[in-house]
Amino acid sequence: MESIQAVKGMNDILPGQVEWWQKVETTAREVLENFGYREIRTPVLEKLELFSRGIGESTDIVEKEMYAFEDRRGEWLALRPEATASVVRAYIQHNLQADFTMQKLYALGPMFRRERPQKGRYRQFHQIDVEAFGVDDPMLDAEMMYMLRVFLERIGLSGVVLHINSLGCPQCRQEHKVRLQGYLETHQETLCPDCRKRRHTNPLRTFDCKVERCQKVLEKAPHLLGSICEPCGTHFERVKDHMEQLRTPYLINPRMVRGLDYYTRTAFEVITDQLGAQNAVGGGGRYNGLAQDLGGPDIPGIGFAIGMERLILLLQQQQEEARRMPKIFLAAMGERARTHAFLLTQELRAAGLETEMDYEGKSLKSQMRRADKYGVSHVLILGEEEMDKGVAKLRNMAGKSQQEIPLEDLPAAMKNL
Repeated sequence: MESIQAVKGMNDILPGQVEWWQKVETTAREVLENFGYREIRTPVLEKLELFSRGIGESTDIVEKEMYAFEDRRGEWLALRPEATASVVRAYIQHNLQADFTMQKLYALGPMFRRERPQKGRYRQFHQIDVEAFGVDDPMLDAEMMYMLRVFLERIGLSGVVLHINSLGCPQCRQEHKVRLQGYLETHQETLCPDCRKRRHTNPLRTFDCKVERCQKVLEKAPHLLGSICEPCGTHFERVKDHMEQLRTPYLINPRMVRGLDYYTRTAFEVITDQLGAQNAVGGGGRYNGLAQDLGGPDIPGIGFAIGMERLILLLQQQQEEARRMPKIFLAAMGERARTHAFLLTQELRAAGLETEMDYEGKSLKSQMRRADKYGVSHVLILGEEEMDKGVAKLRNMAGKSQQEIPLEDLPAAMKNL
């Protein structure tokens, strides 16, 4: 009898892998709770209307990707494709605004989308979701992006760039919609079938299209930043001012629109170049009208989500790269040099550089043979002459080139090299 396999795109997390997940979840909880966020857990199954009203009926998620079905009593349900709408629904249903004007919430768990599985993108995927309600001040926008940066640094992720944009408000978006539709009308023969449809229903969604010929058309399309009203423009300028205050680098990306209809004003994504087409590790933005759209009070909101699969893939890749980082061997001749080499070895290790040394007082020739066996990329040579000059000789084992490095603050000099 044939064995039963897991559903395509829905993966087991086995011992050896689950430890990565535990590390990410633990770090997320620590950072988020330091910033005043409290955990909330919502059902994975919700009424279909929650997502069609909240996310937008013309989005790819609602039109193509949701796992939706009619139950035995004729009610349409859906596995949650994202967490924000569920958290907003819980916020309204349980009248959380009655406790505090501002609510800070986070959730961890699985989401579901019926799309083609690929690297870092699966049909059951997991997110860290963060939401804040009740404050419209740009200071909170900047704080949330800073908090995302702190988490990524704490978890040890590098090589990512924060992209930001303003999506304006419904009023200034309407003006841009007319301009964009006019532009797309002149290029409709070039557009893919989906974008021809989006041109009428939701032209802003065309910026999400991955079809190459559509991307070329959109290179010269009018951007929303050129149409935002004065209040939205002022809000965005203040967000940028606070980002500068927090020393958080960012890149303005006027073509970034996010994949959901509820976003207003500030939108942001953390981008990597290490996962191919699936280049967003996480992202979010402000959604000031969403609570009211779902039958609740007119309360501002802002949030973001991080894809855990993609984050863990990047962390694992960077660990593999770290294993291939240059290794250093410290060869010392003479007792004075060996004593100082011992200190330097520990300082280099503490600075994050993989370093070995000879503890047996062997000849330079023997030490160089050992360095070859270790497969190091560089050897630091330290003898009496070098000690007197206050330098060490750095030999590149691949090219056999050699240069002198000052002993003062050697770890910093080596890291710069």
